[in-house]
Amino acid sequence: MARTGTTDVLIVGAGPVGLSAAAELRRHGVSCRLVDRLPARLPYAKAVGIQPRTLELWDRMGLVRAVLEAAVPMRGQLTYVDGREAARIDLVLPPEVPYGFAALPQYETERLLEEYLAGLGTAIERGTELVSFGQDPDGVTAELRTASGAAEELRVRYLIGCDGAHSIVRKTLGLSFEGGAFPATYMLGDVVAESDWDLPEGYALRSEHRAPDGSTDDVLVCIPLPGAGRYRMSMMVPPELTAPTAAPDGVAHGLDGGQGPDLSHLQAVVDRLAPRPTRLSGLRWSSVFRISHRIVDRYGEGRVFVAGDAAHIHPPTGAQGMNTGVQDAVNLGWKLALVVRGEAGPGLLGSYDAERRPVGEEVVGRTVRHSTQGFETDPDDPRTLLLREAQLLVGYRNGPLSGVPYGPVGAPQPGDRAPDCTGLTTPIAVHPFRLLDVLRGHPGHVVLLYGPEGAELAAAATEANACGGLLPLTVLAVLPGEAPEEAVEAAVEAETATAGGGTAGVDPTVPPPDLGVPAYRDAAGEFARLYLPDGGTGFVVRPDGQLAARFPLGGTAAALSGCLRALSVPLGNPPAAV
Repeated sequence: MARTGTTDVLIVGAGPVGLSAAAELRRHGVSCRLVDRLPARLPYAKAVGIQPRTLELWDRMGLVRAVLEAAVPMRGQLTYVDGREAARIDLVLPPEVPYGFAALPQYETERLLEEYLAGLGTAIERGTELVSFGQDPDGVTAELRTASGAAEELRVRYLIGCDGAHSIVRKTLGLSFEGGAFPATYMLGDVVAESDWDLPEGYALRSEHRAPDGSTDDVLVCIPLPGAGRYRMSMMVPPELTAPTAAPDGVAHGLDGGQGPDLSHLQAVVDRLAPRPTRLSGLRWSSVFRISHRIVDRYGEGRVFVAGDAAHIHPPTGAQGMNTGVQDAVNLGWKLALVVRGEAGPGLLGSYDAERRPVGEEVVGRTVRHSTQGFETDPDDPRTLLLREAQLLVGYRNGPLSGVPYGPVGAPQPGDRAPDCTGLTTPIAVHPFRLLDVLRGHPGHVVLLYGPEGAELAAAATEANACGGLLPLTVLAVLPGEAPEEAVEAAVEAETATAGGGTAGVDPTVPPPDLGVPAYRDAAGEFARLYLPDGGTGFVVRPDGQLAARFPLGGTAAALSGCLRALSVPLGNPPAAV
């Protein structure tokens, strides 16, 4: 067996989750190898929905523009029951949310992530399979089988299993994968509906037939894809198709390798259930699909972790699966990077399970509920339901890294998503920035200090910069803007003061004093409206876009030291089982 050198992290599985994990590690400067047993990317439009929160994460990476150019907007869903329109959902989010819902075939998502990763100097090692691994206090030894059939032994510091529902990493770790399977089997097809099919652009279709007992005995779901009239359609498998065989590991989930439907099978369901007739053509691929709902008892052990379908599987309702897996990857990626670089203690890695497993449990339970009972049975109000489906409400307030709450009721707190906002200006830029524009390109923690120009803000900036010696930090200042009526009053006061030899009022276009950190003015008042600062207030934004801390400017040094201690304690201990 060939013995190779070492690398920091081995990632097994090059789907969207594995690619996202590699991208996050590489942009933090951590070396990794990404292997996949398949010889090429599969041409299947499996996961097609991209949530607004995922787009925010890809924005922070610098990937989002390529995704937006390739995807199509998802504007809503029409639901029909027994041929009559039963509901219409319009996917309209609050104006401060920077991105809407999108649809993109999984093979295109993988292509874009692969190209992004190549730009960081890392390529997928195709046809390479993880055979086995073992770990000790100092690292992981993995046995690989390469595309040529040669055996390779690789020594790494950490291993991440993104290898799907039948994960060898999960099985080798001995993690439980409790849950069940849905009795129905579905078929999928990537097809074109003829041009006169008049569904509203950007809307998905769900059409059901109800049995006398009220259960759904026939269903058609159509999700728009890039390309004129192209949809991914899913429906129940007809009796004449061969039932899928049971998976060897007993986990009945994913595409089946047996007999798939042809165009006539798909057309028959469309003829029965589509609200208006259409002819199908252009079949790219089809398959039979099985659905389970399962989740691991823990997201890793020692130096080995699982993410995505290797950790949780569930119905595709609401397009939650791939997006949840991408968030797994980003959450783990920045933490591993800090530990590998020696800037945080290995105990930090225990927070991956503590933060992400509750999210996985909630998603599995909710998608099963929505799949069996429908969205209309959800007790939450429509706005909350929509924000949650967009994954904008994912938070870790009770997690081990969340600081002490501070500020008024309703203010974003440590563990919450850091809201985006617009209207941040500088004296040089002609157009205002969004907060995401400001954060983009800063891979680490970002400290935002909000307050008026003065000694308190300058002292807070000095203290925050001093903490950068403990952990790489980007420190930025946000200065209050003026409301329109205040600007008019300031102009009048300026004229009066100038005529009398006094001091002119504040001009938001005048460069702020040198605080030792870049400064932006909250010209539109959006930052203040969304973050609800209580006087001079500081915020720490994590690499995954969640708030790590919120504090008064007078306590900047203490707050940042506490935040950094949460990342670094216990220093020197071996990696904790998570």
